[in-house]
Amino acid sequence: MGYFTYSDFKGKSSLLPAGLLMFTLAVSSCSSEYKKHAGDEGKQVASILRGNGCLECHAADAKLPFYGKFPVIGPTVEADMREGTLYLDLTSLVDALENGKPVSEVDLAKVEHTALSGSMPPFKYSAIHWGTSLNSEERGILISWAKNVRKNNFAISTVAETFANEPVQPLMESLPADPDKVALGFALYHDTRLSADNTLSCASCHGLETGGVDRKQYSEGINGQLGGVNAPTVYNAALNFVQFWDGRAADLKEQAAGPPLNPVEMGHTSFDDICASISEDKEFMKAFLQVFPEGISESTITEAIAEFEKTLLTPSRFDKYLMGDTQALTKEELEGYELFKENRCATCHVGVNFGGQSFEYTGIKNNYFDYRGTGLTDGDLGRYAVTADDSDLHKFKTPGLRNVMLTYPYMHDGTIEHIEDAIRIMHEFQIGKNISDAETAKIVAFLHTLTGEYNGQILH
Repeated sequence: MGYFTYSDFKGKSSLLPAGLLMFTLAVSSCSSEYKKHAGDEGKQVASILRGNGCLECHAADAKLPFYGKFPVIGPTVEADMREGTLYLDLTSLVDALENGKPVSEVDLAKVEHTALSGSMPPFKYSAIHWGTSLNSEERGILISWAKNVRKNNFAISTVAETFANEPVQPLMESLPADPDKVALGFALYHDTRLSADNTLSCASCHGLETGGVDRKQYSEGINGQLGGVNAPTVYNAALNFVQFWDGRAADLKEQAAGPPLNPVEMGHTSFDDICASISEDKEFMKAFLQVFPEGISESTITEAIAEFEKTLLTPSRFDKYLMGDTQALTKEELEGYELFKENRCATCHVGVNFGGQSFEYTGIKNNYFDYRGTGLTDGDLGRYAVTADDSDLHKFKTPGLRNVMLTYPYMHDGTIEHIEDAIRIMHEFQIGKNISDAETAKIVAFLHTLTGEYNGQILH
């Protein structure tokens, strides 16, 4: 095989085999394209991501390079490409940037962290793909883009200027809600007539006195039946981009329609049964019709419940910090927050709800389900149960971390009882790090600051 001297556009020179030289030239020829888009940071970022070869590993449709077929390094190349795509598939982000569409808050946080940490591309990639490492100008463009997009699209008006570019944001004071529908929704949320045997209400599994959950691995439905996943908290659920672990409900109203008709949960066969049962209560119907003159139906019942759930926001001590009270946190809590960001927790647990904005794969670095050792269940399918797309297998909506100290047990399967174990598992299986007990304790201290208030009282 012939060797040729190659100098990349950043001035590096090396001897490369002919085949590898052709691949390197193909990548580096695009790597300065961003200069053509001066004044449009979005298109500059897209050009950098394409030109530096990021989509060679961070795209589901990426083609295996020729050296990926070599017997010794091939398996490693395939594994790296799979891991890269599981962590972040850049396809939709680049498409959005090139076409002026909104970008994901999670994708933004991941790209920003990469630029700030200098963690990508890994040396084993850049060592044979000259010109793909980010230079200072490219890194600056990525960081500036992330800051500006966050400010214009995700920052909350109450955030202090000092913290406006944090990957997490303070809770808004409230969401728009109709007070009459809220009052009716509160009553319906606690109404056992939503279950076929009149024993269960929404509050049975999502208790307002127990962190918005029931603190059981699986919730108990009618006739003692158990669900297949751990019940998520109802507190701050209005801030999630979809509802349920698998995202099968687009919003709170659609979510509220699910459990009453689930044979394992509340067991009704139709909302007609529920409406007929409630209609027998003349006093209740009088109040209902004052709010919904059109009458009782699946739509009006679920709208009222959803309206009530919009009010379940829980401001915390950490919000006070983000709004400018720099004395709100202790030194240990602040150190925990820095670790939370440094260890990439804040690339998925982003925004106002510290999560709930994306579907993420469980077990990027190691197989979580082998570790669990109990065999796979339908509840482990994740987003795949909705889409039947193989790429969605074992992907779950990232849970919001507000009040996380109160919402045990943890994970979609409810198998982790203690927060320290959940932190250790997430570090080991998502980023491949063995976190120390001292670091874990600091992150736990930080997570305590996310316990919020409801109706003026600290949740317990």
